[in-house]
Amino acid sequence: MFKKSLITALLVAGSVACAQAAPTHVDAKIAPYKSAAGVSGNLGSIGSDSLNNLMTYWAEGFKKKYPNVNIQIEGKGSSTAPPALIAGTAQLGPMSREMKSSEIEGFEKKYGYKPTKIGVALDSLAVFVNKDNPIKSLSLDKVDAIFSKTHKRGGADVTTWGQLGVTGKLAAMPISIYGRNSASGTYGYFKEHALNKGDFKNSVKEQPGSASVVEGVAKDIAAIGYSGIGYATSGVRAVPLSAKEGGKVAEATYANVLNNSYPMSRMLYIYVAKKPGQPLPKVVEEFLRYALSKEGQAIVVKDGYDPLTAKLVDDQLKTLK
Repeated sequence: MFKKSLITALLVAGSVACAQAAPTHVDAKIAPYKSAAGVSGNLGSIGSDSLNNLMTYWAEGFKKKYPNVNIQIEGKGSSTAPPALIAGTAQLGPMSREMKSSEIEGFEKKYGYKPTKIGVALDSLAVFVNKDNPIKSLSLDKVDAIFSKTHKRGGADVTTWGQLGVTGKLAAMPISIYGRNSASGTYGYFKEHALNKGDFKNSVKEQPGSASVVEGVAKDIAAIGYSGIGYATSGVRAVPLSAKEGGKVAEATYANVLNNSYPMSRMLYIYVAKKPGQPLPKVVEEFLRYALSKEGQAIVVKDGYDPLTAKLVDDQLKTLK
């Protein structure tokens, strides 16, 4: 869920009503990208799998504008971004969660300053079921009861679909659970926000990427899994969620991300090494400006994620100065 400062920014911008009217449209107030002179060189990105497709799309669009730029994208999980930035093997560190204090400390020990965090897209982290599963909604309490063995939300263990009110043949079937491995920022976010920092069940089928989670759920009528909404396919359905049992249920829509009613809303980031008071390398700065442009945010929509509002874009651009 977003922090209050982010919600305040969204409300001040007055963008919620607009988002509800046109949930997949890029904010018209976001400026188009203007190409700069002298942009060339190598650009490496190591980090989030959730952002891997989006980074690839951005790289393709950026290279069309700057043919002399060589871009390498690697997405094996958010936890691979901080070491890559520290070692200098990548200039861009995409992450689907915020850096941990230990990761920031490691970076600061190397560089003498903290990494810079740039928000580049919004996401409604989805709990997916097979498209033929009739379940109407879930609370995070029930999600915890399904996925966790420690049940820090206080609920009783849930192992079959019948315990969730599903009838018919599916009722007696054991729930087949798909998730990410511990290198994933999505794994970390889900563990913190859905499981209240509890432990996953040993029966969770850990997958190396979000696409495999969704593929597994699409092939298994009794399955459930989680990933960023950008990986949704026709074979799965995002289950509407409530923060508490009996609470207000919200679908994983752009409007509900903006008004904070969807309980698994998050920002997606790119971290960079920016020395205070000094500009970023030109190729790094322009890539970020491209991602935060009208064209770049249209690519966010194309990839199935939610675009930033103009106010949020302005806030991110300020951090580049």
